Amino acid sequence: MLEMARELLILFGRVVTILPLLLVVTLFMGKRSIGELPVFDLLILLTLGSVVGADIAEPNVVHIHTIAAIILIGVLQKLVAKLKIMNRKFGKLVTFEPTVVIQDGSFIIENLKNMQYSIDNILLMLREKDIFDITHVKLGIIEANGQLTVLKKPEKSPVTIEDLQLYKPHIDLAYPLIVEGRLYREVLKVVQVNEKWLKTKLGHLGITDYEDVFFASIDEKKNLHVSEKSLDAQSASPIYH
Repeated sequence: MLEMARELLILFGRVVTILPLLLVVTLFMGKRSIGELPVFDLLILLTLGSVVGADIAEPNVVHIHTIAAIILIGVLQKLVAKLKIMNRKFGKLVTFEPTVVIQDGSFIIENLKNMQYSIDNILLMLREKDIFDITHVKLGIIEANGQLTVLKKPEKSPVTIEDLQLYKPHIDLAYPLIVEGRLYREVLKVVQVNEKWLKTKLGHLGITDYEDVFFASIDEKKNLHVSEKSLDAQSASPIYH
């Protein structure tokens, strides 16, 4: 009983000393380590979590070693952050380059495959930015922190209807129709067209097989947009840090 009470007292002491220290070190590391989470900062935070977790859960861990490790990890992160600012070559070694995944409303398939992103990943990110039609995108870039940055086409720049005192009769919503060669026939019913109509439209673009289509979408006005599998990384605009 006394041994259990001693261990619980040790646990309490470690929590009330380590967590404030962890807060101080995290604030010292700066906002970057909390918000953007580049790959190195993510590894730092995971390491801090492992060190703190082991110290709290295992009474046999020497407490002063944990304190020293937290301080050293915080200093290391701060040093690397400064080196990344001072030396761009070093910065490129410890992070990812931004990658163009959408160019003029079409997917850059090779870049998606290289990053192991699926169409569904990108469509979800677009919807989070209130973009439901890929044709509205001039440039889509996956940043070093894994987030999607979007540049809309000039004619699709955000101007509110209220500002212009106009009435908008329809919503700009495009439905995924073909994804990696697979046709979603239920979408044809929603927009009230048939497969013959679709094949005719694809034929006008020189496409005879659904397998040649990486992604196709259709809106309520029956406007069809197609990204073929022929696009490669060379057609993307160069984007660097």
